[in-house]
Amino acid sequence: MTAVSERTVTAVARKRRISVGFTASAITLAIFVVAALAPNILSTQDPLAMDFTQALQSPSLAHWFGTDESGRDLFSRVVYGTRESLAIGVGAAGLAILVALVLGSIAALAGRIPAGIVNRLIEVLFAFPTLLLALLLVSVLGASPITLVISVGLGSAPGYARMVRGQILSSKNSGYVEAARALGHSRFTIFRQHILPNALRPLIAIFTMGVGQSIVWASGMAFIGLGVAPPSSEWGALLDAGRAYITQASWLVVLPGFVIVVLALAATTLGKHIQSSLEKGETA
Repeated sequence: MTAVSERTVTAVARKRRISVGFTASAITLAIFVVAALAPNILSTQDPLAMDFTQALQSPSLAHWFGTDESGRDLFSRVVYGTRESLAIGVGAAGLAILVALVLGSIAALAGRIPAGIVNRLIEVLFAFPTLLLALLLVSVLGASPITLVISVGLGSAPGYARMVRGQILSSKNSGYVEAARALGHSRFTIFRQHILPNALRPLIAIFTMGVGQSIVWASGMAFIGLGVAPPSSEWGALLDAGRAYITQASWLVVLPGFVIVVLALAATTLGKHIQSSLEKGETA
């Protein structure tokens, strides 16, 4: 086999792996979307129905994820908790992108003094631990889904703001922007038609990956008592409720945690595929 044919076979195998990964991620995320929009389709039992005679039953054909301390079906509770968990993830990722766009645009396009102030602010926020920010917000606003969205969104925004700033600076000095200036286009028109679209393009992939990461962050904070409190079926609340029984009913923590990991991996894989496709489009 020649070197050319070997490279061709390798490229085909790589494309096939990428295609399989993309398809699996898309199907997985579609299932989560169905669970969020119509949980009754996937749930096997009433998530609120208590049966203390069935408390802390291990996973079985009757209860796929086992039961909790009140005899409620854990699988159905996970399914019904998808809506709130996804809402927190999407809300936090959306807030992070919005804040990043504002800060990144000012840092790249404003005058020397405003840009310097915003750059210092980004550095301070970047160094500020997300957990400490969550503690501060919880003490002020109380533990709630809104608090999780704000704390996780603000905690993620500085890293995205750096990306936006770099993308805008790159577009600002590009040839097509110079040509637009030469044609007499206004600064606002140049920003709206040329700079902003190029800054938004990579954020599509970042947003997709950010949803899964935000859910992981929110669930982790709920696990230590900084998120939605039980008896909510939000995934972090399920982890929080199950930690008291982790030695005798480990499935109460392991299985919801596994679902969170699956969603995060699917969102990250899909986001990386989108990012790769966008990069290929730019080089084409």
